[in-house]
Amino acid sequence: MRKSKFTESQIVGILKEADAGIPIKELVRSHGISVATYYKWKSRYGGMDVAELARMRELEAENSRLKRLYAEQALEIHALKDVIAKKHWDR
Repeated sequence: MRKSKFTESQIVGILKEADAGIPIKELVRSHGISVATYYKWKSRYGGMDVAELARMRELEAENSRLKRLYAEQALEIHALKDVIAKKHWDR
């Protein structure tokens, strides 16, 4: 995925400018972004401030870590069940 030339805090700032009343066409032209990009940012970051954005990043990182832990545990449980099943059939 391509990295944006804008940081998330800059994106929130641009969205706040639009909320302040600057016309969208003028705003996107001055920042060098497309209208589609503006609306994509608005759907993702609309109504957030920088603190909420940081909290969202922390939660996403924690969620990713927990998903990895769950997957590892599920694989381990599956492997143990296979070992138990083989021992049962060997008898």
